[in-house]
Amino acid sequence: MQISIEREPSALDLPLPAYATHGSAGLDLRAALETDLILLPGERALVSTGIRIALPEDCEAQVRPRSGLALKHGLTLLNSPGTIDSDYRNTVGVILINLGQEPVTLRRGDRIAQLVVAPVLKVYWEEVSAKSLPQTKRGEGGFGSSGI
Repeated sequence: MQISIEREPSALDLPLPAYATHGSAGLDLRAALETDLILLPGERALVSTGIRIALPEDCEAQVRPRSGLALKHGLTLLNSPGTIDSDYRNTVGVILINLGQEPVTLRRGDRIAQLVVAPVLKVYWEEVSAKSLPQTKRGEGGFGSSGI
C-alpha cells in the first residue's frame, strides 16, 4: 500500500518510518526532538515525529508502544493504541509516559513508538427490539465470567 507522507522542516534529516525487520507489523516512529527530553518517573509528554500522513479513506493507523522501551525503561504510551483517522492531516504525535523508577532520556531520532496501518470497517446500525439479539452460549457473561 502506498501512503503519502510529508516531513516537517524539523524532521528533514530523520529517516521515514520503517519496518525493523521483514516480519515486523509496525513501522518505527522516531522522535523529532530539537533537544534531549528527560522524562521523570510519572511524567508524560507529547513528542512530535515530524511527519504528516494521508491515509486512504478505508484505513486507520494505530500508534503503539515499543516493547523494549516498556520492558527496559517503563516507557509506554497513553491513549494506546492511539488512532490516526484517515482525514487527520496534522503532525503525528506520540504521548509518552514514564512508568518506570528512573528518569528516561529521549534523543533526536530515537525510535519511540510503532505505527500499524489497518483496514477499517464502517458500521451501520440495525436497531432491534429489546432481547431480540441472537443468543450465544456465553450470553451476558463478562468481566471474568469465562474463568481465569
